[in-house]
Amino acid sequence: MIECKNLCARYGRVGVLRDIDLTVEPGKAVALLGANGAGKSTLLHAISGVHRAVSGTITCDDQDLGKLDAADRTRRGISLVPAGRQVFAELTVMQNLILGMHGTGIRGADRTERIDDAFALFPILEEFAQREAGLLSGGQQQMLAVARALVRRPAYLLLDEPSLGLAPQIVAQILSVLSTLTARGMGVLLAEQNATAALGVAHYGVILENGSVVRQDTAETLVNDPDVSNHYLGSSTSELVDDVVHAQLPRRIFEEIDAVG
Repeated sequence: MIECKNLCARYGRVGVLRDIDLTVEPGKAVALLGANGAGKSTLLHAISGVHRAVSGTITCDDQDLGKLDAADRTRRGISLVPAGRQVFAELTVMQNLILGMHGTGIRGADRTERIDDAFALFPILEEFAQREAGLLSGGQQQMLAVARALVRRPAYLLLDEPSLGLAPQIVAQILSVLSTLTARGMGVLLAEQNATAALGVAHYGVILENGSVVRQDTAETLVNDPDVSNHYLGSSTSELVDDVVHAQLPRRIFEEIDAVG
């Protein structure tokens, strides 16, 4: 499991995270909730190695990650899907997925199997496999960003605001995939302003305010708590949770990768 203890992070002299304790277990999804500026993205970046913590510890399956950079943490089984999708617009869907396995040594039948698995989770990507990513809709690009992380078969998947700017039906499709992943044993940490959607697929919820954890509980407890509902969930809780639960589901670099198989 991923475990953060007394984790602190800052930008310059500004403290952003303060004494964070957090656990993400295999096969469980944790919803990380809070308003803009609460520290959700910074926490994901600290765990994935994109941003260095100033104190505290982060371990993954009992291994200390403190001295490992982002690439090493990815190799240890932690994949981050950043906010803003960040797909390679000029590359096709297939090329984006192949690029997701860059540096792993995965080729041939194994590579094909992983891509096929991604297509099984997001069938629309197979239909558009040869389409440039920049021509996809916003929801399709978000699916591609998640699929590109999944082809590495991480043990833990971190997602930063995957629902931002997407229609509720697309959000439901993407988040329903997370339930499939946790059923397979993957641990998921989902940072979301859309608390209703996140708690619809999460096992646990963690609420951040001003860089500190102010509440941790089961998703069921949080979604049924009037105080949490009033402050974080809005008025359409049951409808969107139901939608989520029942939803169906740069070119030079690529050329170098393709040249070696």
